[in-house]
This record gives sequence, structure tokens and C-alpha cells, in this order.
Amino acid sequence: MLAGRRPRRRLPLGAVGLAAVVLFAGLWFLSPSVVREVMRERTLDLLLPLLPTPGAPDPDVVIVDIDRATLARFGPWPWPRAQLAQVLSAVAAAKPRVVGLDVLLAGHDRFASAAGPNGDAMLRKALASVPTVLGTALEDGATGEDLPNTPILGTTSVRLPDIWRAEGVVGPDPALADAAQGLGALVEAADPDGPIRRVPLLVLTADTVRPGLAVEIVRVAQEAGELLIEPDGLHIGDVRVPLAPGARLRLIPHSQASWAAHTVSAIGLMDHPQARAALAGKVVLLGGSAPELGGLRVTPESPVTPSVLIQATAVDALLRGAVAYRPGWLDGAEIGCAVLLGLLCVLVALRLRPAVGTVLALVLCVGWAGMAVAAVPGASWLVDPAGPAAVGFATFGAAALARYARDEWRARLLRERFEQHLAPEVVRRIAVDPAALRLQGEMREITALFSDIEGFTGMTERAGPADLVALLDAYFDAAARIVTEHGGMIDKIVGDSVHAIFNAPFTIDRHPERAVACALALLKASEEIRCSPLGQRLQLGRTRIGIETGPAIVGDVGGSRKLDYTAHGNAINRAARLEAANKELGSSICVGPGTAARLPQGAVRPIGRVTVRGQSEPVDVFTPVDDAT
Repeated sequence: MLAGRRPRRRLPLGAVGLAAVVLFAGLWFLSPSVVREVMRERTLDLLLPLLPTPGAPDPDVVIVDIDRATLARFGPWPWPRAQLAQVLSAVAAAKPRVVGLDVLLAGHDRFASAAGPNGDAMLRKALASVPTVLGTALEDGATGEDLPNTPILGTTSVRLPDIWRAEGVVGPDPALADAAQGLGALVEAADPDGPIRRVPLLVLTADTVRPGLAVEIVRVAQEAGELLIEPDGLHIGDVRVPLAPGARLRLIPHSQASWAAHTVSAIGLMDHPQARAALAGKVVLLGGSAPELGGLRVTPESPVTPSVLIQATAVDALLRGAVAYRPGWLDGAEIGCAVLLGLLCVLVALRLRPAVGTVLALVLCVGWAGMAVAAVPGASWLVDPAGPAAVGFATFGAAALARYARDEWRARLLRERFEQHLAPEVVRRIAVDPAALRLQGEMREITALFSDIEGFTGMTERAGPADLVALLDAYFDAAARIVTEHGGMIDKIVGDSVHAIFNAPFTIDRHPERAVACALALLKASEEIRCSPLGQRLQLGRTRIGIETGPAIVGDVGGSRKLDYTAHGNAINRAARLEAANKELGSSICVGPGTAARLPQGAVRPIGRVTVRGQSEPVDVFTPVDDAT
């Protein structure tokens, strides 16, 4: 066996791929839910505006805007309740279907005075003149037990573990609350990364479930007496809304520009009574876009979105049925799909070529994202388009990197292995152009070199195993190095013999000369090893070498389980016989006539005639003139 490094274990790519799936899926699953939510929501922020929409907002939804022009006329905010009553009376005169106030009217009118008008009474009268919905706010320090609440009926037990909740609620004075037809929660909590993307459908205060402002506006518009919770969701009159565990409505907004045609300035409404016709029979939301009102919020669309626009978007979505949500089982399904996608990407990385695998992995990951986006209009589900796709492509990258490392490791090992048989430049040629290597049987002229150690059998009987192996390692390492340096290929090593061929698998110039030069270098190196302390102790014999040139058949020989690239022909047999003839001739290197005929004149000298076993005619044999033995 050829001395060399111990075989190295193969990299278990399947285990590496599986570990990558477990690692990335685990990191994604075990990462804080905030991280996954932010990643999902920011991706949806980019994708949801690309979905086909019905166009402009519902024409039945109108915003009455307390803008800067209105504040310039009626003074800074907050207004006395009497002033707000004038605006509401102007709105009520248009006979809208319902008016929702995006304003918290907590407590009594702080501008009230004995000499001035009773602002609360005026506002109460305006509220009673039109179906209105007022806002409430969640507050832990309050109770709100005296505030009326819309009846919420249920035909089944519904778990809402992530519902927005507080110990109490702050709302308008009971007299104002009684004048209105509904109260809804003004909750616009921002997501962990800052923007507001949701409004509540329901909230929980102490043990009481209350509706959000948008839900209550739709209920009054539908003239429904109560809300109904059933297994298929929340029923608001004729409107059905699916309920996610958080009982929140994810907004899929129109642009602010699209709301311009649905917005009426409060001052314009009061100055031009004819403008009130646009509110007749409509769902009206009264709020403000002026920064002085403190109602500007950060949303994915704009950092200065009026809160009334957020509520109007929610009302529009409920009336049109354009509602998307996340069912409670979706988290687990996404994790399972992320693992499956990761396994598929690992399989692609390990089984296919890099370019094809990369394209297919991209198709799988983009396909998941596409299905997730299509699930919004198709099934009204907010499926995470980014998380599973990121897990899949990350595992593909890890598996592809592991495969690349394995292939590089194997290529390096193969180069090192072949460099023990072939010259380094030949190995580089094979690596650059594998197609140039012909391994099928072919007839070509080669020079064969056979070497043998004299007295090897006797040496093995007197040497210890460790010393013998160490000596042979040094001997064969030198022999392999010298053969490859001279352009030859180690055919095989059998016992103490080295079989080498020149001019295969690639053509090399002056291969007979290279073989003779290689023999001289081998002889010199063996003598140095013989003179070493270990060589002297084991009495290493001298090296005998036979060389012959001629045609031979070279190529892979063997069965389906074992192949050997070797050479067969008369030159091979004669080189082996010439190596043995050195014993009779007293020479160290015996060169056959085929090689001698191809060497420069004067490179060899005759040493006799021998009859090679298996041949009837004797042949002249030679030895290099540089061989002093």
C-alpha cells in the first residue's frame, strides 16, 4: 500500500444540512416574538400596498377635518364644548347615517362659566340630534363602571389571549354618554418598532368586553342593537369580521391622497352650507389633522397620519369586508412550513449543481412569499412572507457552504493523493480541464520503470515492525516524490517494488530521458537512505531498476467496484524482467533497447545481452553512463 496520510472521514453533509435546519428554524422560533412580529410586519408593509384594491375608499365614509384653517377661525385647541357643539350641529344638519367623534370628551367642560353658554348642554343637544359614537380610553387607574356598554352576545366560548386590556376606562360625562348611541375605545397602540398598524375590534376593561370605536361606528350605521361573537368571528349587523387571538384589525390602508376626495374641512362645512350635502346618509368621522390637536400618529405610510384617518380606514375596511387577520394556528403552521422549506432547500443544496440549486432555492423561497401575499386577498390571512423564506434560504446557504467546503476538502485531498502518483503540473492540468484526461483504454507509447530492493525478504525477517514501516515510509516517500518530479506516474507499489510509467495519462516530451534521469535520482536517494542510521541498522539493500520503452494499452481496468489506471504491454513486462536482470549483470539500472534507441547518443553504455523470460531472442541491454555501480 502506498504510504501516506490516514484516510479522513467524509463530512456528513446530510447531518450538516439537518443541523442547519434545526439551527435556523430554532433561532427563528425561539427568537422573541417581537423580533418575528417586526420582521413580518415590515415585510407586509412593503407587500400589502401592492395587492389589488377596490380603488378609492368607500364613498359612504367621509372625514370632517378640524384642520389649521378651522383653528385659525375658531381659536386654538382645546375648544370650549359650545364651539365643538356648533361644528357637530353643522354636521348633524346634513343628516348623516352616523357620526363618530375621534375626540375624547372626558369629564365636564373646563371652559364652562356661569356667565357663558352651557357647553355641555349644547353638545348634549347636538349629540342627540344625530346618531353619534363617542370615544373612550383605556386607563388602569380608572373604573368606568358608570359608562354604558354595547351588549356583546356569544354563542360559544372564544379565547382572546392577546386582547388589549386595562383595569378601567375613561369616557365622557354620563350625560353626554347617554345622549350618544354608542361608545368605542380610542386605542391606537404602536407596534414594537413604532408605527401603528392596528386598531382594536374589542378591548377588555376589568371583566367587561367593550367594542373599539370603528366597530361601534359600524354597529350604529348598521342599526344593530348588539354585537354577536360566533365561531366564525364577530358579527356587526350584516358585517362579519374574523377574530384573531388579539381581536385587532390589521389596517391595509389607502394612501392619504386617496382620502382627499372624502375629506371636508370643518370650517368649509360651516361657511358653505351647500357642502353639507356631501354628508347626507354617510358615515362621518369628526377629527383633526392639525398638529395642535395632538392627533398625528406614526404609521407605515406616514409619520404624520391623523388618528381620524386611521379610524376612517378601519371603518372603510369593515364596511367593505376587506379584513385580513392571523388565525391562532398560523404561528405553528409557519414554523412547520419553515422547517419543511429548510429541508427542501438543504436537499436542493446537496443534490443539485450550485447554479441550478440556487435558482430552485430562490423559486421555493419566493414561491412561499408569493403564496403568503396571495393568502391576504384569497383567504384573508396575514401569513408571514419573510420568516419561513429567510429560514429556507439561510439553511440553503449553510448547506451550500458546507457542500462547497466538502468539495474543496475532497478536491484538495484528491490533489494531494494524485500528486503522490502524478507530477503536480499534470494534476493541475486535470483540475483545470478534466475532459482532457482520457481514462478509457488507449494505445500509446510509454516508458515503464520498475524498481526493487535487494534482499528485502531477509530484511523483513530481522527488522521490527515499527522500524520496517518507518524505513519504508521514508523510502517510498522519496520514490514517489522523485517519480512525480520527473513527470512520471506511480502505477502501483507492491511490497518493496515501485512501478511507474511515463507519458501517461498525458503526453510528455522526452519521456525516455525523464525515466532514466528519474532512475538515477532514485538510486541516489536510496543510497542516502541506506547510509542513514536506520538503513544501516536494518541493512537496507541496494535498489535495482529496469527501464523499457514501447507501445502499451493504458486506461482504467477493473470491475464496477474497483478500477485501476494501469498499463499492459510488452514494454511493461520487459521492464520488470530487466529489473531482475540487474542481479545477474551486477548493475543497478538496466535499460532496454527500446529506451536506449530513443536516448541521445552517449547517454547509455552497453552492459551485455540477456534473454528476457517469455521471449526467444536475446536483446542488448544498457546502463546510464552516469551510473557508477
